Formats: sequence, C-alpha cells, structure tokens
Amino acid sequence: MKRLFNMQILLTVFLLIFSGAAFGLSEAYKGNIYNPGILKPVDSVLKVKVGDPAPDFTLPSIAGEKISLGQFAGKKNVVISFVPAAWTPVCSDQWPGYNIAKGFFDKNDAVLLGITVDNIPTLHAWTRQMGNLWFSVLSDFWPHGAVAARYGVLRSDGVSERALFVIDKKGIIQFIHVGDINVRPKLEELVVELEKVHKK
Repeated sequence: MKRLFNMQILLTVFLLIFSGAAFGLSEAYKGNIYNPGILKPVDSVLKVKVGDPAPDFTLPSIAGEKISLGQFAGKKNVVISFVPAAWTPVCSDQWPGYNIAKGFFDKNDAVLLGITVDNIPTLHAWTRQMGNLWFSVLSDFWPHGAVAARYGVLRSDGVSERALFVIDKKGIIQFIHVGDINVRPKLEELVVELEKVHKK
C-alpha cells in the first residue's frame, strides 16, 4: 500500500512538472489573465511561526457559506494557500494543480482552504474558468486583507504573499512557506510536510 502511494506521489509530481501552463486551461481563459510582470519576491513580515496556535478566522466562501478555521479543530489537518490575486498567471496555474493532488490531502486527513483578498464575485468568475476546484475558496476582501495581515503575509500593495501554512488538528502551525510571489510552490514539499503532520 505504501509503495502504491509513493507511486501516486511520483506520478503527480511528474504531471505537475511536465504539464503545460495553467494545466491545459482553455485559450479563452488564458486570454483573460493579467500579467503584472516580475514583482518583489517577498514584501511582508510574518507574525506567526511554527509551533504557534494558528490565528482563527471566519471568511465567506464562493459556495455562499462562512468557513472558520476552528471548525476543523480535532477533525482535520488544514492547509491554507494564500495567493496574491485572481486572474494572474501563477495563481491561475497553482490552484488547479491541487485538483491533481486531492488524493494526498485525503490520505493525510487534510483539507485545503484557498484564500485571496479578492471579492466573492471576482473569485466566483475566476474559479469557474478553472473548472471544479475541490477545496473551499475564501475571500479576505473585507476588512481588506485582515486574515492575511494577522498571519503577516499582507504585502504593502494590498495583496497577500504566495504562502502555505500547514496546521494540525490541534490548531498548531506545523509548516510555513512564504515563497517568491513570482513562482509556484513545489507540490512535493507540501506533500512531505503533510505526511509528517499526519504521522504525528
């Protein structure tokens, strides 16, 4: 069973490395993407660290419900994926990739929460173009970027960093990655961290 799971990891990583931009999304969709150019890689200062309780929050989702981090306490490990903005190239490439990796989240008893500072109508239109995302997409629009600010990933221009937080079932931050905003995070690194948390 473990060997089969390792084969699934290798296959997913292979697909992510060698798949085209935006995971084969339509040309019409690509034509709607705004390219902001190369941005300052990191433009914020973290306010949390590994071992800290994750700041709780409640945000609206594009599904029309309110999602709280606290609702997963004692039930699921949580991965938070902050991305800077809808309709931009790397963000539009990153989130569809998590559809390929859903099995890894399931295997490690984890949910994914995608967060941007965009409003709900913008997120609704953007994610519909991606196809069906399996995870909750949340709006940190108002008060603008309040959750990103609490975590210390709100940039000076009002968008969030490209950041990942892995939070265990006790609500403790176990992994943080604030990477170059211009680069999609490596999925294999997240998979390794999820496995570590699940085995604890």
